[in-house]
Amino acid sequence: MEIKKIAIVGAGPAGMMAAIRAAGLKQDVTLFERNPTLGRKLLLSGKGRCNLTNTCDFDSFIEKFSGNGQFLRDAFRKFFNHELMRFFEERGLKLRVERQLRVFPSTDSSASVLAVLKRELLKNKVKVLQDCRINAIIAENGTAKGISFSGARHFSADRIILATGGVSYSFTGSSGDGLEIARSLGHRIVPLRPGLSPLIIRQGYPKLLEGLTLKNIRLKISDEKKEIISPVGELLFTGRGISGPLVFSLSAKIGEWLEKSHNLYMEIDLKPGLSSEQLNSRLLREFKSNPKKNARNTLKILLPQRLIDLSMDILKLSPDKKVSQITQAERLKIISLLKAFRMDITSLASIEEGMVTRGGVSLKDINPRTMESRLVKGLYFAGEIIDVDADTGGFNLQAAFSTGYLAGESAALS
Repeated sequence: MEIKKIAIVGAGPAGMMAAIRAAGLKQDVTLFERNPTLGRKLLLSGKGRCNLTNTCDFDSFIEKFSGNGQFLRDAFRKFFNHELMRFFEERGLKLRVERQLRVFPSTDSSASVLAVLKRELLKNKVKVLQDCRINAIIAENGTAKGISFSGARHFSADRIILATGGVSYSFTGSSGDGLEIARSLGHRIVPLRPGLSPLIIRQGYPKLLEGLTLKNIRLKISDEKKEIISPVGELLFTGRGISGPLVFSLSAKIGEWLEKSHNLYMEIDLKPGLSSEQLNSRLLREFKSNPKKNARNTLKILLPQRLIDLSMDILKLSPDKKVSQITQAERLKIISLLKAFRMDITSLASIEEGMVTRGGVSLKDINPRTMESRLVKGLYFAGEIIDVDADTGGFNLQAAFSTGYLAGESAALS
């Protein structure tokens, strides 16, 4: 096999996997990274635990992507969840499957995932150049020939893989450089939007509840014409809005919805396991058993303290009022709040705050069987720079590893 010089730009999960695969096929691989360290965003994934992938079946996996999942079929057929799990387990990293079929390292540490990747780069003799910011890709007659990078230096290459990520969490190095380079070469860039994003709320409630996590709740998102009901899960209050798994899962749909409707609101069912009638019976029993107890202390059986204080204000109910003095109308208002705590949604958080970037290099400009550009021969794309994004649960990281693997193999064998 002819040995090719392959340059890979970006040392995130996609870039590192591309380098490992290409070097494993006996190619001369150089990996360029603008940061002084590798895998900075990878270290943050899964709250530092690294949700590597998900063990759901192939079709269910594809459905987790927001409209563009079909593009990944070839990449997933080449290197899917069980291949990724085997990759790490064969290199000494034990994995475990948790609820919702999410896969994590048994160490509960993203650093252990990164350590395996770095060892493989070293084992396969990948040359790694850190603190190297790429300025441009050199192309002649529609063929990639090399890259120019910081310090007015040039690097000749037979194949180039762009794996520079999106623009979310820019402090990790994902500043959009690769997207601009792709645009300069004629590639269409689908407008960038935040993915897996917190929501901004009109009311001041989130500021009062900042840091509070609510578990086992359900959300209803509506504009009075249609609605989305979430599964039961958890959310987190931030300074300006709400975050957490339930919110992230719905944020793509909500973002698209907000482009058409400005009257979007959310209702939190704080007790999805109980009907309004059951809550009414429970409160009546509690009121009769402890008639001299005040409202604040009684509601401790149902709500965290900070939410009780806010609820009293919303209901205009004195927290010191004895439950024996609470009227039927007041009791029904309490139940209504427990089942439909309403907040108005103004927008998604900024793209910087989204966990992933939606949009990117148009799929129309990429061959899904190889990840090669349809416009520039010898140029490949991998990872978040591509216009694919998915729900939480390990799907986005699997897409990065799979497209990286396919791009590395295609660059080596083409």
